[in-house]
Amino acid sequence: MEEKNIHDDLAAIRSVMERSSKFISLSGLSGVLAGIYALLGAWGAYYFVYGHGRARPYYAVDSSNLTDGGLRFTYIYNGEILFLLLIAVLVLLASIITGYILTKRKAKRKGQAIWGRISRSLLFYMAVPLISGGGLILVLIYRGVYDIIAPASLIFYGLSLVSASNFTFTLVKYLGLCEIVLGLIAACLPGYGLLFWAIGFGVLHIIYGSLMYLRYDK
Repeated sequence: MEEKNIHDDLAAIRSVMERSSKFISLSGLSGVLAGIYALLGAWGAYYFVYGHGRARPYYAVDSSNLTDGGLRFTYIYNGEILFLLLIAVLVLLASIITGYILTKRKAKRKGQAIWGRISRSLLFYMAVPLISGGGLILVLIYRGVYDIIAPASLIFYGLSLVSASNFTFTLVKYLGLCEIVLGLIAACLPGYGLLFWAIGFGVLHIIYGSLMYLRYDK
């Protein structure tokens, strides 16, 4: 009986230490929904580019630039990149809003403040790679180098997750490592960026969110 009490006390101490050093209110369900949003966005982008039997040569920035002079091209024309960016922004906003609502609800249930020292640290270490990657992507768009936008987004997103994982669940680090590896593979296979983007932000998020939900949300 005494041994059982000791184990209970140790479990309580570990729980208190975890609450004080890690942000444990991330919602697994928000990860699943973010993955679904990403798959819907990828489907919309695919239909926009390839719908109605349209085919895009891999190298095609603008019809006036179809030369053999070594320009960097992509599936889409310059006028269409804005629509695809809009899809990406809508997916991002939907994911952030959903994540905030569900994480706030979980934090309230667990008695953890959603905005504190740990959550600020998590956001800072996550934001630095994300902002850096976002800046690089804007430069790539400005220069018309579209074929590595998807790999860059996956790699920098993965780096942000690994960087922030010290302040939350270990599963976040594994998700980040998978995103980095997927981004590097995508960089070696130009022409399949949308597919890898869908896998990284869609399928992997659904798997990660499901594991989080089963382990920590129930």
